[in-house]
Amino acid sequence: MKKIFFCLMIIFYSHLAFAQKIIYTEPDRDDARDMKYEVIGKINGKFLVYKASQNTHYISAFDGEMKLLSKQKLDYLTDRVFNVDFVKYPDFAYLFYQYQKRNIIYCMAAKIDADGKKIGEVIQLDTTDSREVQNNKIYSFVQSADKQKIAFFKINTMDSKIHYITTLLFDNNLTLINKSSEAVLMANRNSYLTAFEVNNKGGFAFLNATSSSGNDNISKLVLIIKEPNSPFKYYDIKKLENVFLDEVKIKADNINNQYLITSFYSNKRRGDVQGVYVSIWDNINDTEKVSTKTAFNDEFRSDAKGDATVKAAFNDYFLKEIVAKKDGGFLAVTECEYTSTRGGNNLNRWDYLNSSSSFGSGGFYSMNSPGFSSYPWSRYGNSSGITRYYADNVAVISFDSTGKIQWSNVVRKSQFDDDVDAFIGFGMFNSGNQLKILFNVLERGQRILNEQSITTDGQIIRSSTLKGLDKGYDFMPRNAKQVAARQIIVPCMLRTFLCFAKIDY
Repeated sequence: MKKIFFCLMIIFYSHLAFAQKIIYTEPDRDDARDMKYEVIGKINGKFLVYKASQNTHYISAFDGEMKLLSKQKLDYLTDRVFNVDFVKYPDFAYLFYQYQKRNIIYCMAAKIDADGKKIGEVIQLDTTDSREVQNNKIYSFVQSADKQKIAFFKINTMDSKIHYITTLLFDNNLTLINKSSEAVLMANRNSYLTAFEVNNKGGFAFLNATSSSGNDNISKLVLIIKEPNSPFKYYDIKKLENVFLDEVKIKADNINNQYLITSFYSNKRRGDVQGVYVSIWDNINDTEKVSTKTAFNDEFRSDAKGDATVKAAFNDYFLKEIVAKKDGGFLAVTECEYTSTRGGNNLNRWDYLNSSSSFGSGGFYSMNSPGFSSYPWSRYGNSSGITRYYADNVAVISFDSTGKIQWSNVVRKSQFDDDVDAFIGFGMFNSGNQLKILFNVLERGQRILNEQSITTDGQIIRSSTLKGLDKGYDFMPRNAKQVAARQIIVPCMLRTFLCFAKIDY
């Protein structure tokens, strides 16, 4: 009996030892301090990473042990290239980029294989006359969850009363399904377009938000939906009495054919965050089937508040992710973030919400490229004094199909860094039955990567420090990317060199 028990214990602890594994890439001495990068993902068993420094662009391919297999220079990307983005499939990936030649801005695409090599010729998706704009980064794109639909769009804002939006919808073979240009009337100069999304059927949706003045709460929302080969349709989102919204998120729920719209809300202009506003749009019947607000109770506020008061517990929280559930509900993943500058001036949410929103400086919107990252030397390029970045607790809230809170829980952390923010924050890993939250913990002056998991019923599993952590590596979990069901790539720094760690669960 004792022998059996001893054998079972060996099996149990052996399983724990091999349940999670970390493998690092070797430092590439050609990597420059100011380079940009993006983890493309896993293609035919190889892991691809894009890197760019000055006018040099290349893709590195790694094997399962994160050994460098090839380093492909992208000669077709010129020195006038900007906004490089990727969409990955099991056997290939699309590389999207923009460049300017003379007076024309080109939106282009290249198909690449598992070694980062170009397949066939580059494809021209669209062009714009640069004499009409000052900011040349004008094209943005969104992709459906199944990656079968890709939508590019550009929005001309030269006329404050009317914004002209051009949309191009492609399938997964980059065959153009529809291209159209339409005018969107703006309520006033504080109106803007935000929260762009495309569903698996090719429906393109976004919001027209209006505030009473700059840097103020949203007072009106209009949902705009364009189905393939159809004009825009406009739907007023019902506003509850005394509800003032800030940043609004939209998520396509493809299983239930609906759009999930959510935001933190307050009961007065620039007031304390009271809870979450939820609107659920039924895309089958073209109707808003849910419009509700839920205030956070004192227990949840006390759990999430950190150094803030209970009343102001959520004033520095921001919506990071919306995860749709099969039952028509969703998870909202939020994080407490704020900054301070030398002299003690703290920036609150109204300093960087709803001010210029997504507007570009030259008459077109300028969107951030999804997933694109850079070396962690400066977030905003601040040069006047020291800016300290804070990233504290992560609050996860589960909503049912009626917009009511089912459960909530808080992953506790307290992080800060000066002039850089890449080492703070968190990365999220969805393993199906759990959400894994990865973040750094400061121990004896060193950043140690930590993991906590949240189960489907809201229970937190506090894991011990990850196994296989090598001293000297500083992880950047906010730029981590899930590449398989139980596999994630996390960028990290070894001294001044950029590396990548593959974590297998």
